[in-house]
Amino acid sequence: MNELELKYGCNPNQKPSRIFMEKGGDLPITVLNGKPGYINFLDAFNGWQLVRELKKATGLPAATSFKHVSPAGAAVGLPLTQTEAKIYWVEDLGKLSPLASAYARARGADRMSSFGDFISLSDVCDEDTARLIKREVSDGVIAPGYTPEALEILKAKKNGNYNVIQIDESYEPEEIERKQVFGITFEQGRNELVIDDALMSNIVTENKEIPESAKIDLAIALITLKYTQSNSVCFVKGGQAIGIGAGQQSRIHCTRLAGSKADNWFLRQSPQVLNLPFKSDIRRADRDNTIDLYIGEDYMDVLADGEWEKYFTTKPEVFTREAKKEWLSGMTDVALGSDAFFPFGDNIERAHKSGVKYIAQPGGSVRDDNVIETCNKYGMAMCFTGIRLFHH
Repeated sequence: MNELELKYGCNPNQKPSRIFMEKGGDLPITVLNGKPGYINFLDAFNGWQLVRELKKATGLPAATSFKHVSPAGAAVGLPLTQTEAKIYWVEDLGKLSPLASAYARARGADRMSSFGDFISLSDVCDEDTARLIKREVSDGVIAPGYTPEALEILKAKKNGNYNVIQIDESYEPEEIERKQVFGITFEQGRNELVIDDALMSNIVTENKEIPESAKIDLAIALITLKYTQSNSVCFVKGGQAIGIGAGQQSRIHCTRLAGSKADNWFLRQSPQVLNLPFKSDIRRADRDNTIDLYIGEDYMDVLADGEWEKYFTTKPEVFTREAKKEWLSGMTDVALGSDAFFPFGDNIERAHKSGVKYIAQPGGSVRDDNVIETCNKYGMAMCFTGIRLFHH
């Protein structure tokens, strides 16, 4: 199949729409179920590249949760802790396969952003992963294959309309890529940069120690940024992105956005949140939204009299700013990647508040000395990769 006609483009008024192979040959995908749209395919192809690179870099199954052509989460298949299983709403599923664990972590880090996601999986989708996907609100999935049991589960999702795409994992695109804007064709070489330890060898801070686990986290951050709309910053801990700031014009706003998401991920693990007395009939998406409000500045939206009764069996105590700050002081050893240089030390100051200890960024700012000095103040280890990772 050389081309696939789509219902419409980015918006319903943008017709006709299709994907096709410009120089002949077959598309490297097969639609096994549903009717994926234009944005679905953008998410699928970007996400597939991301998880394929994560698998190559770490040797572990990988998954990503995409929304609007940027990852909401990305992770590799390390086992879940009991706390992670609880905050990701998968504790009732028992021990998960490595691939299912990867998706649970990719989906769970920022569940608000992942709602209605498009999923990319590095490995053949197994039954564990399909059962997890079945219960989440999602638009579709792309993977190199599906077990018969997994495919049967996924085909039944969304009244039989769930989008299931299989991609030829041996497919390699041409070295030159093109796109059109306003009728004008842009052309460039594909970004085939390999993210590896060599990129992290130029450590410019007084602290020169970046352990192997942190190098893996930094690699995850940089690979995630390679497929995130720029400007972008990514916080990673324990093999998963915990905060992604995408598409901001100012780098400090990227850092603040990603840092606030990382903070929320850690706050959800606090006893005060884990023990919230939810009513038994509250759906997962409503719990996610309620928790997001509860740990934020608009907590009275769910704690005011006449409101809390909708969500809780008893009225919870306010999670005070002081209590949140105390809990967040326990977040340590976080890795941070940036797709371009940090222009000022204020980014490092914000990163420190979210437990960042290891940083990978291109370097090259006229204020590199200020950025390095700020890292040294907090004992951080920072490497200059010399490589920018813009993605548009």
